[in-house]
Amino acid sequence: MGTFLLFFSSTFAVRDAHAKEPDVYQERMKLYKKVETITQIPWYYLAAIDQYERSIRQVRRDLPKAESVIAIYISPEKWAGLTNPNPTDQNPATIQLFNGLGVDGDGDGKADSNNDEDVLYTFAHYLLSYGLDHDNLKIGLWNYYHRDKTVGIIAGKAKVYRHFGRLNLDDQAFPMPIRANHSYRSTWGDARGWGGRRIHEGTDIFAGYGVPVRATKYGIVEMKGWNKFGGWRIGIRDINNTYHYFAHLNGFAKDLSVGQVVEPGMVIGSVGSSGYGPPGTSGKFPPHLHYGMYKDNGITEWSFDPYPHLAMWERQERIKIRKRR
Repeated sequence: MGTFLLFFSSTFAVRDAHAKEPDVYQERMKLYKKVETITQIPWYYLAAIDQYERSIRQVRRDLPKAESVIAIYISPEKWAGLTNPNPTDQNPATIQLFNGLGVDGDGDGKADSNNDEDVLYTFAHYLLSYGLDHDNLKIGLWNYYHRDKTVGIIAGKAKVYRHFGRLNLDDQAFPMPIRANHSYRSTWGDARGWGGRRIHEGTDIFAGYGVPVRATKYGIVEMKGWNKFGGWRIGIRDINNTYHYFAHLNGFAKDLSVGQVVEPGMVIGSVGSSGYGPPGTSGKFPPHLHYGMYKDNGITEWSFDPYPHLAMWERQERIKIRKRR
């Protein structure tokens, strides 16, 4: 009886401890909304910048890993000022004297680069100097990052967050209905000969003509059109800086357009065999979906093997289907 009571009380203690754990999304949103109230910079732009920084810090070795609620990283030189003899300076007055970005966001008299509220307010304060409208915010972002692609990615994330009105956008979907007859194996890195020697940057999922092709993550359509290699293809950027590439399509979903926000499971096209020639070329190989994944780290972008993700997404979806029965 004592053992049972000990187990019973321990179980509830663990459950209560988990219940009391802070929801990181709520913490972030609380900070975004607080800084929005002060600066009038939309929360979804702050969320987009923060998520962009979080994503690149996960894959960059030259940047410290994000360990706080807010992931924006401002280097000591930018924070304290390039000529400031004290790179860890927390005095707002001297930081301003040396043209540093760091400001006090929580009213404690310090501009602390390790304080989430100070960091988020500092970036918002910087953007505020350019203006509040969309175009001026983009100018501010370009002057900070000096990269057109980064500005575009952040603007896309902002659109996604604004559309859904929340931060927890972690779901995923297999790129075609599980019930559809399909097969695939790991083919990333295999040699390809058409159009010159190159490697296969994706996984081929074989299925019949017209099988629906679905978005796999929350994101925004960055590209739609024809490519002599991929035929009719679509590129979608998710909130984690990953670019999802769907190629050899038979056609696109009605009214799908560049700049459109998508969610997991949303039909974006159908399986075909287009490509390997000028616009309209089709039938040079069996119908299949070429699915590729590319990661952007703020400097460059590279392909990685999507097979483990596809296998995991398919397995998770099958489990969900079984549970609903």
